[in-house]
Amino acid sequence: MKKVLFTLFTLLITTIMNGQTFLTLNNGVQMPQLGLGVYSIPAGETTYNSVLTALKCGYRHIDTAHAYQNEQSVGQAVKDSGIDRDSIWITSKLWPNEYGEGKTLKAIDRMLGRLGVDYIDLVYFHQSIGDYVGGWKEMEKALEMGKVRAIGISNFDVNDSIFNSLVETARIKPQIIQIECHPYAQRRHWHEMCAKNGMKIECWFPLGGRDSKGEILRDPVINEIAKAHGKSAAQVIIRWHLQEGFSVIPGSSNPAHIKENFEVFDFSLTDNEMQKIRSLDKEARYFNMPYEDQKKWFMQWNPED
Repeated sequence: MKKVLFTLFTLLITTIMNGQTFLTLNNGVQMPQLGLGVYSIPAGETTYNSVLTALKCGYRHIDTAHAYQNEQSVGQAVKDSGIDRDSIWITSKLWPNEYGEGKTLKAIDRMLGRLGVDYIDLVYFHQSIGDYVGGWKEMEKALEMGKVRAIGISNFDVNDSIFNSLVETARIKPQIIQIECHPYAQRRHWHEMCAKNGMKIECWFPLGGRDSKGEILRDPVINEIAKAHGKSAAQVIIRWHLQEGFSVIPGSSNPAHIKENFEVFDFSLTDNEMQKIRSLDKEARYFNMPYEDQKKWFMQWNPED
């Protein structure tokens, strides 16, 4: 009991110090709600400096992937930050050619080596193709072995059938799903699916991504709310994600943007403002590659090449 109380007290102090909030996953693990995404950030100095900047600003959650080819840079920045490893949440993702019995555990071991860590906080299956049913059995083993603290699925929102083909056969259900989600595509169907299965949602392209060309950031409703709070449109959108109960991982290599994106814990949106942003939903996604094209392209690409 004393150990539990000490852990809760430490978590509370960490929350106050960093201004960070946490989500409790279905296995009881606490995950920092806001993180830095490093998708499309070049490996080496750019990723390294971006992660160090984020950690200095108070971030304690970094999201990478084998496919991003910058895991080593993330791991080195975490190591060099001087911050206790147990205080930093590291997420990475396996590519479809790493799914399958006899393959996935070995792939996780290689991931541990690239990151230079003893465990990974969260590992996703990156895409909903390949032998994800067979591979999930090894993800479950990795969780039980302590190699990872949580396991999840990314981009399994193609349709209910694909989602259910993994979730309904899993011995251990995923703790979380990562999908495109932002004010113009709020993915309400997936809110229901995840609530039914005790899963959290983590949002990529939370501000719309590059393909949006800043469309959501120019939205007049969002900018009106931002003006009322003396905040930027990006800060209002991130705050909306947090209050909806999502995990959110805006990506940037710009130090000013990294800092700005974390300065969202000193204000709250009113119920009326939340509803105004909810009214913007039109299920307009920015990534719309047909599933058959995804299967063709993703299966022929190897992050090791």
